[in-house]
Amino acid sequence: MSATATGYLASKPRYEILDGLRGVAAMIVVAFHLLETYSKGPAYQVLNHGYLAVDFFFVLSGFVIGYAYDDRWNCMSLKGFFKRRLVRLHPMVIMGSLIGALFFYFGSAAFPMIAGVQWWEVLLICLLGCTMLPALPSWDIRGWGETSPLNGPAWSLLYEYIANILYALVIRRFPKFVLGLFVAGAAVLTLDLTLNLDLFGLLSADRSAAYTVIGGWSVTPEQIYIGFSRLLYPFFAGLLLSRLGAAIRVRGGFWWCSLLIAAALVMPHVGSVSTPWIDGGYQALVILFVFPLIVSMGGRKPCRRRPVGGRLHVPRRNLLPALHHPLPAGLYADGLGGRESRRSARHGHFRECRDFPACRRSGLGLPETLRPARPRVAQAALADEVGCGSFRHTGRSPRSGGDLPVLRRMASAQRAEMPGEA
Repeated sequence: MSATATGYLASKPRYEILDGLRGVAAMIVVAFHLLETYSKGPAYQVLNHGYLAVDFFFVLSGFVIGYAYDDRWNCMSLKGFFKRRLVRLHPMVIMGSLIGALFFYFGSAAFPMIAGVQWWEVLLICLLGCTMLPALPSWDIRGWGETSPLNGPAWSLLYEYIANILYALVIRRFPKFVLGLFVAGAAVLTLDLTLNLDLFGLLSADRSAAYTVIGGWSVTPEQIYIGFSRLLYPFFAGLLLSRLGAAIRVRGGFWWCSLLIAAALVMPHVGSVSTPWIDGGYQALVILFVFPLIVSMGGRKPCRRRPVGGRLHVPRRNLLPALHHPLPAGLYADGLGGRESRRSARHGHFRECRDFPACRRSGLGLPETLRPARPRVAQAALADEVGCGSFRHTGRSPRSGGDLPVLRRMASAQRAEMPGEA
């Protein structure tokens, strides 16, 4: 029975380096927010560019979305795509809102407005946060005018949802050239923000975070523009990298990528306070070039090994990102998290059977899983296949008969996984 018939799409192998980089960036951004309370402004932050982790997460999300879904639209509907995305993202959105409501009144020392908020107002905002709909500035209950007052950093998850909608409805249909033009146009928005060019007259003259990409968490024209400027280039540049297969082979890739991401986020303010455009140029350089470079180095090839822990279930989402910053597609990339299917875990060590038509007829030539075939066809092909062709999973010639037990196990596995045809 095919994936199309069952409505189930097996998870793909994970990019373990990218998973690890999500964790590195997440820890840095948490430390950034813990320490920003003690700073006098953006130029004096201890981990000065920790907020750029959001832009890095968007690059990762775009890359993983392309890898996980670009080749599945022939067997997946829009409804199926959005269902999978909700399952991946929304449980932690709900948990973040509930925990934020539970601890809301403990923040009254830092936010005096909290003391005058009624419990029913907190309940209404909590329900709104669980739907991921943005709160208007007039509904603010904390004093920052955030889209999600109970879980402030959830604004970036809102833009993650928007990116997924744009991808599914429109941009997935773009060929590489058109997508490249779109990404180039989005880069102009990044430069407009980091260099404070104000090409569209949407940035206020007295913006305290001028020459930075800080912002995007409120429903005002300026903040919406900042949010989309931070989203469009990183996310769809990651998608373009996935489609181009732009992978860079580096020995010890995880350590080099971790060093680069840590250096980019921890870098002190570049230039003096009187020349903020220098630091804006640094941010543009990191977003436009360094982050795509890191993803290219980390996305060289997915890992086909069985997940650590065997059959022990690994949660598909991590609590820390949902309560703080998005790890788009989460700590586990889309289509990559959780357990591999039993069939891919059992048969993933087989490789393509080549140079023999019977192999293709019986479905034994797929790289990861065994395509369901009629058991009689598979059995009839075994005698011929033992003496012909070559298998790349052993490096030995099947002519010697050493592969006969392996072939028998393959046929038995096929019969076990086709109860309707047994």
